[in-house]
Amino acid sequence: MQELLTLSLAEVHRKLQAREVSAIELTEAILTHISAVEPQVQAFITPTPELAREMARRAQARLDAGERSPLLGVPIALKDNLCTAGVRTTCASRILHNFVPPYDATVVARLREAGAIFVGKVNMDEFAMGSSTEFSAFHITRNPWDLTRAPGGSSGGSAAAVAAHMAYAALGSDTGGSIRQPAAFCGVVGLKPTYGRVSRYGLVAYASSLDQIGPLTKTVEDCALMLNAIAGKDPHDATSVDLPAPDYRAALVDDIKGIRLGIPQEFFEQGVQPEVAETVHQAIGLLESVGAQVQEVSLPMAEQSLAIYYILAPAECSSNLARYDGVRYGLRVGAERGHIGMMEATRAEGFGKEVIQRIIIGTYALSSGYYDAFYLKAQQGRTLLRQQFATVFQQVDALVCPTTPTPAFPLGALVDDPLAMKLADVLTIPVNLAGLPGLSVPCGFVNGLPVGLQIIGKPFDEATVLRIGYTWEQLACLRDELRLPTGLAI
Repeated sequence: MQELLTLSLAEVHRKLQAREVSAIELTEAILTHISAVEPQVQAFITPTPELAREMARRAQARLDAGERSPLLGVPIALKDNLCTAGVRTTCASRILHNFVPPYDATVVARLREAGAIFVGKVNMDEFAMGSSTEFSAFHITRNPWDLTRAPGGSSGGSAAAVAAHMAYAALGSDTGGSIRQPAAFCGVVGLKPTYGRVSRYGLVAYASSLDQIGPLTKTVEDCALMLNAIAGKDPHDATSVDLPAPDYRAALVDDIKGIRLGIPQEFFEQGVQPEVAETVHQAIGLLESVGAQVQEVSLPMAEQSLAIYYILAPAECSSNLARYDGVRYGLRVGAERGHIGMMEATRAEGFGKEVIQRIIIGTYALSSGYYDAFYLKAQQGRTLLRQQFATVFQQVDALVCPTTPTPAFPLGALVDDPLAMKLADVLTIPVNLAGLPGLSVPCGFVNGLPVGLQIIGKPFDEATVLRIGYTWEQLACLRDELRLPTGLAI
């Protein structure tokens, strides 16, 4: 069964349909592999082997009855900020260390309906605040390509689980790059859909105007299959948009002749390593060689995105995390000290330093006398950035650039350097501020570590973004190189 582990989701679906393997056998193979590899990678917070076995039995019954859903019987992982009925959901925080939701997030419910098998809840930066998965309250996660390096964040557990073949796909969330950045670091595919394309109901909120759920997978085809399952209007989420979601798998045509690609010059200037820039330029050259029309464009406000983001995201975080007061759910400390004392003690013990720092920054930005100078100015900057993207998209169909300025950095290298840590997301944050779809696909290696090519699309045009990514994937022929992370004994 070992050869099954490195297959893509689409490949293993075909084997399930052909009765070459059963959902039960496949799940046991993955669970055995998790037991062997997890001590090295530490991608999981809450493994769910018994739930997986029960879901596999139900999936096999559906397969035997002739169902053909692409996700039916396929083991996947879930980021631990997605509510799962009856399964612990911690957001990698002490304050929710024993929280068990009574309901499923909409995306989780849709994956259940599709017949996917949940092998566990995976690690993340606490409340999705971080770029390395080192800000988890439980443990760090290691990059399968080099166990001394970070897997990225905040969806580092999701990316590492897929890269280490402990799941055929995973769900993550992306507030400022938290799907695409770890996807680039771990050599997998990661998609942040357009804001509103996928329901956020049941996603534990960090910054509500920026958060978006999306898939991390081994291939672009797998990404399209996952998006097919989770996209669409949800009456539980007022921000989900009532637009028809196309068949994203059908959009994967290996032909981009005439597609106009823009190269945003600012995205190659903000601390991008020359080797990373060169690798990405080579990828763009290959896309041009098969018919894409390439031109340089400019987004001057992109250089202000980091400053804008670190006013708006902490402000929303300050509001969203006010609910953790020791009264309603989660950790409770110091009840004998009265309501205020209990709230102070609960938050002091329950929140990590990164979360506390962002709450303080956000509360300050929203406070009387500073609101206009900080929060209002940041909102105005966000509007200007969105307008610049809209202008550029009158000239081109998509933008192509690096996903991250560097490959994966060593664990511990940036923990005490907050600015350097935040700069890891400098190329992904503009996409969230503008609410656009963004895809990261592996485009090569620098010093043996994966590098990501980021493809940014027009609002609700995930189909074109995935089509470009699919065409690049066929050109690059990196699939075999990406099957076996060099730092891991598979």
